[in-house]
Amino acid sequence: MIQRLMPHGLRGRLLAAFVVASAITLLVAAAVLLGPLQSKLRNQSIDNLRDTVTSEQGQFTEALGKTIPPPAKDQSEEPRQAVTDRLNAIGRVAFELNQRMDVRVLVDADDADGATLPNFFYDTDFTPPDNEATLAALDAIRQDRTIIRVQGDQVSVAVRLHRAPEGPDGVLVAQRRLTEVTAAVDQVRNALIVAAGIGLLVAVLLGVMLSSTLLRRLGRLRAAALRISAEGPDAPSPRDAGRDEVGDLARALARMQEELRRQEAARRSFVSTASHELRTPLTMLQGTMELLEEDLRDGRVDIDDAQIQVLNARRELRRLSALAGELLDLSRLDAAVQLRSEAVELGELARAVAAEFHLRASELDIELEVVPPPEGCWARGDPDAIARVVRILIDNALRYGPPGQTVVLSTTFEDAGRAGLRVTDGGPGIPAEEREHIFERFHRGRDVGPESGFGLGLAIGRELAERMGGSLRLAEGDGTGACFVLSLAAAEHEAAGGPSPGPRGAAVR
Repeated sequence: MIQRLMPHGLRGRLLAAFVVASAITLLVAAAVLLGPLQSKLRNQSIDNLRDTVTSEQGQFTEALGKTIPPPAKDQSEEPRQAVTDRLNAIGRVAFELNQRMDVRVLVDADDADGATLPNFFYDTDFTPPDNEATLAALDAIRQDRTIIRVQGDQVSVAVRLHRAPEGPDGVLVAQRRLTEVTAAVDQVRNALIVAAGIGLLVAVLLGVMLSSTLLRRLGRLRAAALRISAEGPDAPSPRDAGRDEVGDLARALARMQEELRRQEAARRSFVSTASHELRTPLTMLQGTMELLEEDLRDGRVDIDDAQIQVLNARRELRRLSALAGELLDLSRLDAAVQLRSEAVELGELARAVAAEFHLRASELDIELEVVPPPEGCWARGDPDAIARVVRILIDNALRYGPPGQTVVLSTTFEDAGRAGLRVTDGGPGIPAEEREHIFERFHRGRDVGPESGFGLGLAIGRELAERMGGSLRLAEGDGTGACFVLSLAAAEHEAAGGPSPGPRGAAVR
């Protein structure tokens, strides 16, 4: 049930993530846009009105000069037609301003009627002027500068009109409501709400599409993993051609399955080989013991034949002992047993290990030659592990080297502070296509003989070398045969604190 709910839960989380991300983005955009937008539009509208009124100030001053005559005792002396023409002049200027900016225009002259408060004699609107127009006019007259008053959504701009030195001055007031700003902001808000709805809908659709595609691909990988767990590594490999993380996961699963196949094939090969190798010496040992028991019971023991049988039994016991030791080494490596790190003199250690193989080398007519370093070759590592690697290399050389040849053990200093130990034999060498495969577990070469091992020695040697921070590789020899090089970090002689301890045994401690 939990497995059935997991894809739906993932789809829900993906959809929620898309919707929440889109909603947060839209809210932030609205907060960043709408607030400053209204203030900016209001300020821009006020600035435009002020600039327009200031630019029209000259025309109103000229019209005011025609409209308001100089003070005279008898106002009736002014021709009625001239007054009408002058009022029409200021009316045309005010009308143009009204039509262009959609503003209310009010004009007054200081001495037009002798009143202390402004008494506007021209107004483009038929309603009585409010207090804001009067206050703005008074401030402009007193301060003799452009006055801007904002009350709610209404702005009033007042400027002083200087007609002439000998005549009266006036005041011009322009009023405008900022309703277009509010309307524009509301329109933007409504458009943003519509865009937010469309954006959320698109986010949901994209979330459904992407989650469906992702879950479908993950479902195929899950089914492939279940098939592998049910049918083993031979089940069909997962396929996904996508060049994204899911595709990478599918290819990683395919590589893992291929590695499982290889390991399973190696395990089966090892089990088959080990079963055969175990069955052969055990059968021979059982037959030998039965024959010796029968000869002893009948009292007709053939000493020469008994010695041959004992010799064969010893050889098979060595093979069984080697197999047991390699399996023990593998188990300790897999358990990650901690290795020591100390200074080791590779020349002395090589000489000590070579002495262990002296009798076997003599029986095979092979000479073991240890070339001592001129001033000592010190490396850092675990003495027992290094000795185990050297034993593996010598055993490998004796196993495949022809009689009459020489196995040479030599030490060398490499670049970058490395010390090395070389084991060179005069055997048939290793084919190029198997140079790296020989270090794999359970790998046995094609031309194996009755004395061949189980394909574990070199794998153990390389893993031990890497655990000590070194390497074990196959180098080009001087002639025929194989040349293996164990490379470790070099160490100072003073760090040893005396002669290097000898190897303690064949197995890793």
